[in-house]
Amino acid sequence: MRPIDLRSDTVTRPSPEMRAAMASAEVGDDVLDHDPTLARLEDRVAELLGMEAALWVPSGCMGNLIALMLHLKRGDRFLAPAQAHVLGSELGTVAWLAGGMPEALPWEGGPGRPAPTQVTKAAGSPGPYYTLRTTLLCLENTHNFAGGTVTPPEEHRALVIAAKAAKLVVHLDGARLWHAAAALSAPLSALSEGVDTVQVCLSKGLGAPMGSLLCGSKPALAEARRLRKMLGGGIRQGGVMGAAGLVALDYLPRIAEDHAKTRRLAEGLRGFGLAAPVPETNILLVPVPDAAVALAALDSAGVRALPVGSAIRFIPHRDVAMADIEEALRRIEPLAHLLREV
Repeated sequence: MRPIDLRSDTVTRPSPEMRAAMASAEVGDDVLDHDPTLARLEDRVAELLGMEAALWVPSGCMGNLIALMLHLKRGDRFLAPAQAHVLGSELGTVAWLAGGMPEALPWEGGPGRPAPTQVTKAAGSPGPYYTLRTTLLCLENTHNFAGGTVTPPEEHRALVIAAKAAKLVVHLDGARLWHAAAALSAPLSALSEGVDTVQVCLSKGLGAPMGSLLCGSKPALAEARRLRKMLGGGIRQGGVMGAAGLVALDYLPRIAEDHAKTRRLAEGLRGFGLAAPVPETNILLVPVPDAAVALAALDSAGVRALPVGSAIRFIPHRDVAMADIEEALRRIEPLAHLLREV
């Protein structure tokens, strides 16, 4: 039985076109001379996001870490939405290497996002030298563990305005910002407006084998390049990965197809009596009575997923066709009684 892998949109494999571009890429030593293909990719992404400059990094985790190292001094407090990726899924590097003290903000502004009033209140005002100093707001769009929820441009803008009024810098973890833009029919630049740095990922939904871009001002990115080298991320003939990234960006117009697959999956699961919400993007969190039992049942049927708390996470992607979603539903239907909440 051929498995249908819905664990993540990171399981995609390079397309034949991507492999051909990688094989023929123009390359140089990126540490010494700045690889020409990486430079083209960085310029293209910076333009898409309305930022001055961009820097390719091997992973989104490294991109976020470099941003937080840029913005934080040891002992600084930073604010982030509860269950943000930087809080629980990056192995504590924000505290270990960036030296930041995290403060999780409940989702009073909607799933995956705080309200501007929370930012203002949490930022507080400067106190004596011996008090904790809050310097940074870290946002996430889409918010993974809220179920791929999006922050619309007007709400993003309000959060940035509140942060700036409180003299906070703003970093946006936009690993799946592509998906938010597709869901909202909004330009990427509208979703990164006003931030100091933003990280976007090429291996989530776009099919690249690796790589993210950290974007910001030219001075900030000059320092980010130094930090990347300090963290072991200085690369040599990076054009091979840069070429993959350039082809990956060609998939942007098709991101909405992944959203449609996810909506169809959710619709089918609701038809089986499961509590599947209407997804905003390509992430579907389905509450189940026992995640371990549900995962074992799904695996036996050749449908792969991941647990998120008491829910099962499904993420359709470019390597899964709509026909695969229909096949997954056929396989899941006999198991639905094991997945339904009592």
